[in-house]
Amino acid sequence: MKLYIKNMVCIRCKLVVKSELEKLGLHYTNIDLGEAEITDKISKDQLDNLKVALKMTGLELMDDSKKILVEKIKTIIIELIHYNDEQIKINLSDYLSEKLNHNYTYLSNLFSEVKGTTIEQFYLANKIERVKELLVYDELNLTEIAWKLHYSSVAHLSNQFKKMTGLTPSHFKNLKHKRRTALGSL
Repeated sequence: MKLYIKNMVCIRCKLVVKSELEKLGLHYTNIDLGEAEITDKISKDQLDNLKVALKMTGLELMDDSKKILVEKIKTIIIELIHYNDEQIKINLSDYLSEKLNHNYTYLSNLFSEVKGTTIEQFYLANKIERVKELLVYDELNLTEIAWKLHYSSVAHLSNQFKKMTGLTPSHFKNLKHKRRTALGSL
């Protein structure tokens, strides 16, 4: 049985889900961002307990097929930006359509309807959060960050960063209190 979990956007989230499943004595074959595959039949009590435990950690079990599809879109984008250094060979719309076996227009309309923002805006917001993260780590210079995140140039990255944050990357880097947004809040 596959469980779909909202706001499961990082490795730490996977550890939380794993721990909660183990506490309930449920066996799993796979835990991935946004979903967990369990081998056991889950009782109503176990399901209710799991819902409560996940809710306390900011996660949420989902059963609405449209919301599940939106979470899958979010998960694919987050994995693409935050956990994968390879650039996709096709544009984002084709990539999502291929991964989810749905027409992009349908995915786009559904995403906008459920999230109140476009897939493109969500994608760009995640890219900017990744830029912020890399600026805070201070291990890469702006040219290396632009290359890593597949920007056509440093100028393109800087313009997009300023447009979305109101700050230049250099100014952001020099701030004492770095303002980053949790991925689950995007």
